[in-house]
Amino acid sequence: MTQNWLVISDRAASGAWNMALDAALLRAAEEEGLCALRLYAWDPATLSFGRNEPALLRYDRNAIAARALAVVRRPTGGRAVWHDREVTYAVVAPAAVFGSLRASYREIHAMLADALTTLGAHVLLAADRPAAGVGAGACFASAAGGEVMAATGGKVVGSAQVRGDGAFLQHGSVLLAAEQDVVAAVTRGEADAPSATGLVDLLPPNRATWAAVSAAIHDAATRRWGAPSAAGEVPANVRERAGELLPHFSDAAWTWRR
Repeated sequence: MTQNWLVISDRAASGAWNMALDAALLRAAEEEGLCALRLYAWDPATLSFGRNEPALLRYDRNAIAARALAVVRRPTGGRAVWHDREVTYAVVAPAAVFGSLRASYREIHAMLADALTTLGAHVLLAADRPAAGVGAGACFASAAGGEVMAATGGKVVGSAQVRGDGAFLQHGSVLLAAEQDVVAAVTRGEADAPSATGLVDLLPPNRATWAAVSAAIHDAATRRWGAPSAAGEVPANVRERAGELLPHFSDAAWTWRR
């Protein structure tokens, strides 16, 4: 790859800020041709809904409130995810960098699988098949084509992508622990059991940490994409735009819009 990449190893932040910053990075990819890999965490742990997921129909808002769960709606599609013990990644770039949605989805997951393999995890990419519909339950209930699976079964990485004006944002969860049963606990009616596998079940404890996994992902992006070996800072204009977008992602009207 000949693009100039920015790698951001970020502090833990709220769901609203994380989504606002990812959306601001997408804007920079659209307007300035930015290529960036961001690695981050969540504080507090948060339940996220996909952009078009029918959350009002699918999830019990009272049960979520009773558990005092933080919630946010993503700018990308897909289904609900519980973000706690995980490494979250976001990739933004002009669409031409990796090609079609399917090609970019597979390349990013191939990079992630490369990273996890270097740590010693036995993982593979799921066979191509249609993704489940947005009303079908948790993201980790099934794997779409190209997503990262444990060789013994169970989804390790769940991702979603959105395309804007000539650029894309793909972000997702690399599970350190498989704790997606939270989604089923607040689902109305029956919910498919999550088929998730955490890296704590695949790696020694000292390798299944945020620091070790994020470093391995950074290294894999350097090898495959020519990303710099040193992490950089969020550009000031991107951080400012994220601040402008923060009220949108904090707004319950957006979170519960459908």
